[in-house]
Amino acid sequence: MSENTHEHGDPIAEIKKVTIILSVLTIIELILGFWMIGITSEGLRLAIKGTIVILMLAKAFYIVAYFMHLKHELKNLIMTIVVPLALFIWFITAFLSDGNSFRNLRNTYDPHFKAQSEIKVEKKAEGTHATEEKEGKSEPTETKKD
Repeated sequence: MSENTHEHGDPIAEIKKVTIILSVLTIIELILGFWMIGITSEGLRLAIKGTIVILMLAKAFYIVAYFMHLKHELKNLIMTIVVPLALFIWFITAFLSDGNSFRNLRNTYDPHFKAQSEIKVEKKAEGTHATEEKEGKSEPTETKKD
């Protein structure tokens, strides 16, 4: 029992350390989030959002490392989780950028799609249906429940 404690340190102190780190990161995120509400500069807002994302990733690291006990596992086991996660994030990023590129190219080379993407859609009045608009009824109809 003493070998396990000596190898990993005091478990209570380790839990307190992780709790304090997660609490401090959460408080910093909240302060940045509330501070961002009054800021009008888009560049500064984007920088604050990026900082919040980095802090969230740091919290995720601590949660996975300590509460899923991966901190004390072998590096190979950690790599079996990190490498597929990195590939998954890369695939999502690649698919999103490819889809955006396809949409932009389609609008550039095909005038039909460009015209379709510029059509403004009018918001229908609440309670009206497509059949009522065709018939010329613009007022919503009410149904009574017995």
